[in-house]
Amino acid sequence: MARPPKPVGRRDQIRQMRRFDPFRPLDMFTSMWSATAMAPVNSGAAAAYRTLFMTMRRLVVGRRLTVRLDDGDLTMTVTKFDSRLDVRGLSVGQLNDVTLTARNIRWGASSFDYGTAVLHNVHMKPTSPPVLVAAPVELTLEVPTEALDDLFRFAAPRLRGEIGPDGVARLRIARSPGLGYLEVEAGVDGSVLRLAPRTLVIGRSRVRLPAATPAYRVQFPELAPGLQLTDLEFTPGVVRLRGTLPEWRTELPRKRLEDIIAQLSVTGVALNLSRIGRLR
Repeated sequence: MARPPKPVGRRDQIRQMRRFDPFRPLDMFTSMWSATAMAPVNSGAAAAYRTLFMTMRRLVVGRRLTVRLDDGDLTMTVTKFDSRLDVRGLSVGQLNDVTLTARNIRWGASSFDYGTAVLHNVHMKPTSPPVLVAAPVELTLEVPTEALDDLFRFAAPRLRGEIGPDGVARLRIARSPGLGYLEVEAGVDGSVLRLAPRTLVIGRSRVRLPAATPAYRVQFPELAPGLQLTDLEFTPGVVRLRGTLPEWRTELPRKRLEDIIAQLSVTGVALNLSRIGRLR
């Protein structure tokens, strides 16, 4: 006569829960990584890519995340990680455009209120090892207006920059700010901030300056390699910077993919991406 099944105790239940692997669905995806290149061209590959993307999104959205890069640690609260996925594209490793947004960003000594990265034409090249590519990458950063003063202390200590509640940028003489100010319009030229004077204000007097008045040029601090500044906008309380990376790519062998997922699955552990990506 068969013995009745042994009751499962509390300790056994805990052991079973510990053995549960929330990333088991990724086995189908990581199994595609092998020593030889393989082109993912079927519905199984599409399901695997979708599983990977949804898992990554679940792991990062809403978290305070620290990412270890070659140039230092980047800490941020991720608020969005999204893409318009479709089966046809996924079956050939195409993830379309991927949007990542974050708040309360800190990179070294720099702080940003809000940032967005739009990675266009994200796709996996079936080489050995596989290579993840995005081209181009559009970046937007919103910087507190206090950072404008920091920039001038670094690049033009004789001047003081500020942005009023009307969103207008003004330059003053640092040692005599009460003498008056220049209202300026901003633009970018490579890694240079161009401030074109438009109006001189002294007391209650306002003098409109000629359009040919030379612009004041301020060199930005060193930027990430390959990053091209494309626009700068002043709004009340915020300096909005926009830039473009022509291309970003990284090799993504199976072991590296598994390491990334393992790091993200543990709260409080920094995601180490040093030496992982290349900009072009």
